[in-house]
Amino acid sequence: MAENHELGREGEERAREFLCSNGYEILETNWRSGNHEIDIIAKEGETLVVVEVKTRRSSYFGEPEAAVNAKKRKIIVRAADAYINMHGLDLEVRFDIISLIIGSGKCVVNHIPDAFYPTL
Repeated sequence: MAENHELGREGEERAREFLCSNGYEILETNWRSGNHEIDIIAKEGETLVVVEVKTRRSSYFGEPEAAVNAKKRKIIVRAADAYINMHGLDLEVRFDIISLIIGSGKCVVNHIPDAFYPTL
């Protein structure tokens, strides 16, 4: 199991590097609200970007982003709402996914802006 945590940490680091190299300002990493966590909170212009990072060694069992199911999206939206309220923010909010496949000496990054929208 420790190997999976290492892979996840590497994926999050590469996702941060990707975002920074594309002009995003990283505000928080691994931000927690109770039992809920947001992997990366960033800012692009005047938009708050909430990023879920999913990392796998291969796509054999499907693309990493497929793991962000309805339950996970609901948790992310609740945590984002807590962050926004805590900081008194009045910004447009976007929910992105960065999926990475790291293996065989290479890393494939797939950034999915507006990956999902909050539901009522």
